[in-house]
Amino acid sequence: MDGKSETPEKGSQNPIGVEDETPRKTRSLRPLRMVWAAAARYPGQVAAALAALMVTAAATLAIPAGFKLIIDRGFAAGSDAANIGRWFRYLLIIVTVLAIGTAFRFFFVSWLGERVVADIRLAVHRNLLRLSPAFYEQNSPKEISSRMTSDTTLIEQVVGTTVSVALRNVLMGIGGIAYLFVLAPQLTVGLVLVIPLVVIPITVFGRRVRSVSRDSQDRIADIGAMVTEVLSAMKIVQGFNQEQRETDRFGAAVERSFATAKRRILIRAIMTSVVIFLVFGAITLLMWRGALGVSSGTISGGTIAAFVITGGLVAGAFGALTEVYGDLLRGAGAASRLNELLEEVPTIAPPARPQALPVPARGSLSFRNVSFRYPTRPDVAALKDFTLEVEPGETVAIVGPSGAGKSTIFQLAERFYDPQAGTIRLDGIPLASADPADIRDRIALVPQDGVLFSANARDNLRYGRWNAEDVEIWEAARAANAADFLERLPDGLDTDLGENGARLSGGQQQRLAIARALLRDTPILLLDEATSALDAESERLVQDALDRLMQNRTTLVIAHRLATIRAADRIVVMDEGRIVEQGSHHTLSRAGGLYARLAALQFGMQTA
Repeated sequence: MDGKSETPEKGSQNPIGVEDETPRKTRSLRPLRMVWAAAARYPGQVAAALAALMVTAAATLAIPAGFKLIIDRGFAAGSDAANIGRWFRYLLIIVTVLAIGTAFRFFFVSWLGERVVADIRLAVHRNLLRLSPAFYEQNSPKEISSRMTSDTTLIEQVVGTTVSVALRNVLMGIGGIAYLFVLAPQLTVGLVLVIPLVVIPITVFGRRVRSVSRDSQDRIADIGAMVTEVLSAMKIVQGFNQEQRETDRFGAAVERSFATAKRRILIRAIMTSVVIFLVFGAITLLMWRGALGVSSGTISGGTIAAFVITGGLVAGAFGALTEVYGDLLRGAGAASRLNELLEEVPTIAPPARPQALPVPARGSLSFRNVSFRYPTRPDVAALKDFTLEVEPGETVAIVGPSGAGKSTIFQLAERFYDPQAGTIRLDGIPLASADPADIRDRIALVPQDGVLFSANARDNLRYGRWNAEDVEIWEAARAANAADFLERLPDGLDTDLGENGARLSGGQQQRLAIARALLRDTPILLLDEATSALDAESERLVQDALDRLMQNRTTLVIAHRLATIRAADRIVVMDEGRIVEQGSHHTLSRAGGLYARLAALQFGMQTA
């Protein structure tokens, strides 16, 4: 089986967080606990933000009191200029405190928002790197990357804006009502009776908003994943003239996102409208009564002015809370999706007390009665009662038709998966008893496609051993027949290779992958169709590099081109997850079995 055909199809199971609307995820703000926990790591900044928040709320509520003093005393008959100026200076002081407090509040709240988002991104990314390949077969990496951007942006909005607005309005609402009781108790009682009427629509509409908000985020994630997928395959899209189809497909995804957003907007609009009508309608009726009190002389003009302004602030505070609640619900949906990634437990993890691998390393690899099925294809056995002993320094070639189980051997050897039955040992130690990091420290892989990163040549080469010096890097490059073209790059090792090494040819990419494996210098080498996609000249250069790389190492080679593995110490022939033949090229060619048939197809002869 080749590297592509054996990998289970992505998305065959329901991805996490997609179309999985469970009550646990959608019926409360509890997912935001993750956000609060992250913010609590910075108590100094939280305290400063809260202090600034309380100062600005108090200053805002002091403005109506200032207007009351100006109207009742500054505008009183017989007041001189000095007396009038005194009350206006008092109001200017309040405004100054409000301005400075707002600046401090904005700085510390925004700082917390950015810091919390950075910490969450780091924590999620750290956990993603711990998860086994099986997780990414069931969950699209493109969709996950969308969560890391769009969902964290929502979290930043919640911490950096929404929470601040919510707390400020809560303080202003409570403080404003207290001041209203001081000004006019009877009028305030009527205002307080309206508050439960505001809570009811928030509760009723809020449940629906939560569900639709999560749907909206899922649709946005779908768009991001689609854009990444199409742009990364642009040559295929244009080569097959599929631009219009991709435009239509993207348009359909955008329309689905827009339809979901329309439902969310409509619900929030209705909720906001109902709450504002109830609050401001009640305020209007109360002001009516207040105006009657002024006309009868039971309330002063300054008192009613302060009551009107404070009542407006209180009404605005409760009206804003409806908007804030909707934002908090969206933030809770985003936090829920990120928390799923954060809490995902790796299926391949070090044991509580890992067994140390022997030193020095020998390079032996043993498969005994191994049976394995991929998690996404439990009905198909990739390996069946598979047994293979590879001695230190031996070169074993693995051949067979696609789907035979060849690449699965490599996946199990590096412990990307655990078999359902049987035992795999490295230097005599069961892989399940060892730390996966220790296992992979002893194995170097040259994949079918030379996987490179969007970085310079130096970083791509020293990915095999990050602390390697330039002298060692060039030595590995020369051994891999890569030094010539690296020296011709505009900036040498500092040249950026582009996304997936796009600035290099296929043969050059493969030689860099070989140099990276050389630099790693491990006792076991895995070669997965390392020359399958190369032209004759590139194949010769790569094969020369591979010959150097294989010296004094235990090597497993997957090959479809039988000419490249004639010199192997042993050839293992696989079919349907089992070993059907093994021996030398000469022996197998004369045996008349599967290998002989494959050789006849490639070499144009029945026997060698």
